[in-house]
Amino acid sequence: MRIDRIAVELRPRSSWEAAELGIALVRNHPRAIWKPWVIATLPVFVVLNALGWWLELLPWAALAFWWLKPVFDRIPLFVLSRAVFGQVPSVRETLDAQRTWGWRWMLHYLTWRRLGPYRSLYMPVDLLEGGEGKHARRNVIGGSARGVAAWLTIVFVHFEMALILGVMALVPLFIPFEQMRESFDAMRESFFVAQPAWTQVATNLLYYAAATAMEPFYVGAGFGLYLNRRTQLEAWDVELAFRRLRARIGGALMVACLAFGVAFAPARAARAADEPAPSPPAPTMREALGPRYVDDKAFVDAVAKVKQDPLLNPTEKRTVWTPRDKKKLEQEDPSSIAVAIARFMGKMLEAALWILLGALVVALLATAKRWWPWLRDVATPERAAPSEISLAPTEHDAALPADIAASVRRLWAEGLSRRALALLYRASVETMVARTGAFLVPGATEAECLRASRQLGAAEDRDAFARVVRTWQYAAYADRLPDGDAFEALVARAAERFGWAT
Repeated sequence: MRIDRIAVELRPRSSWEAAELGIALVRNHPRAIWKPWVIATLPVFVVLNALGWWLELLPWAALAFWWLKPVFDRIPLFVLSRAVFGQVPSVRETLDAQRTWGWRWMLHYLTWRRLGPYRSLYMPVDLLEGGEGKHARRNVIGGSARGVAAWLTIVFVHFEMALILGVMALVPLFIPFEQMRESFDAMRESFFVAQPAWTQVATNLLYYAAATAMEPFYVGAGFGLYLNRRTQLEAWDVELAFRRLRARIGGALMVACLAFGVAFAPARAARAADEPAPSPPAPTMREALGPRYVDDKAFVDAVAKVKQDPLLNPTEKRTVWTPRDKKKLEQEDPSSIAVAIARFMGKMLEAALWILLGALVVALLATAKRWWPWLRDVATPERAAPSEISLAPTEHDAALPADIAASVRRLWAEGLSRRALALLYRASVETMVARTGAFLVPGATEAECLRASRQLGAAEDRDAFARVVRTWQYAAYADRLPDGDAFEALVARAAERFGWAT
């Protein structure tokens, strides 16, 4: 590892600042990360959903993709581990490395470590350092960063959920206000009651998009924590500073040493030739200074004083409780007393739980009149079997009968409920058009008719027309027919407001 080639500023950071550094690294290399990510993960996603569709297990396809995330996390980790040293791998190099790189640890991360909250911090330790006995190494690297790594897992899970729910919340913005209630009923039916295959595939695709957007940032944040811990433990920043200092002054120092050697080498050679015999060895510093300047006792006292420095030998004062009569305590058998106390406490807790359960049952029985009707209303009612679809031809161009109200009531009495409501709706629309002069294209929808009815002068007329339209929509699209009293009130109201009674 050449830390002199590292492309980021090495300095001790807080854990959250280190996570932000890893996210910044991901932002600086988007193409090198997301392009191989999509190339590697999209075929797996398609195959999983195809198998789920074939086996009718589409919800399990999303779960399988989520479970395989550690396999895909190798892609951003490989790119970041090279890019941080100034060597950004190409897309081909990244994909080629996935065939062999990191598979040794995938069995661990797909089984007992899959739900571990420290995956983003421990994967760089295992995949980048390798080797055996990594349990102690993970503990050392983890240290104070484990808490932040766990919070990163929680935060990014919420980010994915926020993206998914946010996209789902955008759907109602494109629904007209008049059709809001019917659309929500249809959405509830499609997503929660009888979910068709296309909605399951759409939900899986939405999760894939959220995971693709967030997972590289999650890996990058964990890689930033890993770099910060290595910097703190191994003093990378200090080593890098010394290397830069040596590179800056090393050349000048070498030139000065060579010049000094060249200048003094001839003089030393001449002096050695003139001297006939070697001189006696020079005295040591201690002999030269003498006992006047070297005091062994003072030196020893100074060393002892330094050792007593509280910064070098910190002390801690603790207060603990100790038994007053240790002999009496040793004579008694503490195990028997502890067992008796534990059994007594267990009996007391068991009795308290039974009393609490009995009080809860009594309270539920006493308040059953209040919560039982509400609980019964909350339960999903049994759906009635849909009525048979009438295939009888309808003559839309035929003239309306002279007595519209009587004709509608006659069809209702004969059991032709949908035809009765269809005649009532058609007569109401033609009466509204005759009064307002509005122009409706052939095949106009109920919403267009409601917008045209705003030109009616009286508010009672607009309300009566809206009630007819809503009743027809419930019958035509939801198979919800009114009862006899509601139908009679609807016909009477429409006949009164539209002049059919006269």
